[in-house]
Amino acid sequence: MSQRLSILGSTGSIGVSTLDVVGRHPDRFSVYALSAHRNLDRLFEQCVAHRPQVAVVADADGARTLSARLAEAGLKIDVTYGPQALIEIAEAGEVTMVVAAIVGAAGLQSTLAAARAGKRILLANKESLVLSGALFMATAERAGATLLPLDSEHNAIFQCLPQVAGESRISTRGVEKLVLTASGGPFRERELASLENVTPDEACAHPNWVMGRKISVDSASMMNKGLEVIEAHWLFNMPPEKIEVLIHPQSVIHSMVTYTDGSTLAQLGNPDMRTPIAHALAFPDRVTSGVAGLNLADIGKLTFEAPDLRRFPCLRLAFDTLHRGGTAGALLNASNEVAVAAFLEGRIRFTAIAQVVERVLDTVAVGEATSLEVVLDADRRARELATEIVAGLPAPARS
Repeated sequence: MSQRLSILGSTGSIGVSTLDVVGRHPDRFSVYALSAHRNLDRLFEQCVAHRPQVAVVADADGARTLSARLAEAGLKIDVTYGPQALIEIAEAGEVTMVVAAIVGAAGLQSTLAAARAGKRILLANKESLVLSGALFMATAERAGATLLPLDSEHNAIFQCLPQVAGESRISTRGVEKLVLTASGGPFRERELASLENVTPDEACAHPNWVMGRKISVDSASMMNKGLEVIEAHWLFNMPPEKIEVLIHPQSVIHSMVTYTDGSTLAQLGNPDMRTPIAHALAFPDRVTSGVAGLNLADIGKLTFEAPDLRRFPCLRLAFDTLHRGGTAGALLNASNEVAVAAFLEGRIRFTAIAQVVERVLDTVAVGEATSLEVVLDADRRARELATEIVAGLPAPARS
């Protein structure tokens, strides 16, 4: 049976890669809805190529612009806008699979709506679990939703775990620890003293992966890996002490699982998001992704090292957040989003990102994440304080 998809965040790197895989298998997948925030040009191109029933944009002006362009092209596509429209395409009865690829806290409500509707969710919006892990997982379990991770690390772990017939949750039977690999980003070997002077373009120059600017900065600071640690805790029901991060510059081993008998299983592949996307789209089957297989003889060697928490304080903050629990995840994510935006705009130094996050975590009280309203309130308070902290920091010197 053909699967009908809503892709939340179709113009980002995950959305583009998803549509590439979908386009290779028109007999298996079709697109019900696409969404974008501001990139109307790319969304228009995707609508022409994939003919969704619905397209969602951020606001009324964008909806009018896209509607006019689609009409000129002779396409009858329903164009809607705003957060409620995202929720509607996540819940739609025609949809069997939701790709949750909106970056940041903005993707929480629509992803949670897909969970409430019992959908098969291909999860790339890690912030849904960082902000509201317990709430999200409980919602998914009650509704019978299926979670399949799209992050290359979590998808690798999923592939290395036992698949137990008759069990709805991911099985971690016999697992000793999870090992998330990280490339180390562009600053793995840079002098520590020089990090405060790095530019946004330098931070976005990832050595292995092609990603958006926000996630590229998170990779450079290793906050992205910290968010993935929190995501792994919720996805796989693993305590923090059984989750490890290992720097692997080649980005060939995407993550590993160590078992109590001493065995370690790893998933390997070229650094291309189409591989985990194809795995999740077709699971439990396998389909072609467009990614070439590995040639290990050409790669020659694989190296590993422990992360230096002086170089990557954001990773330490994420582990601290996981131990604290409750609304701490919302505080971590919100303050980081504010700080990264300020860095990309040239208003603070790269090293100030961790400083802003730590000050917010030290100042705002952590409570139990008992409802979406509580989580969103913590998110709001963290953003307000982070914005004040950023305003008080010195701007980087301009050369």
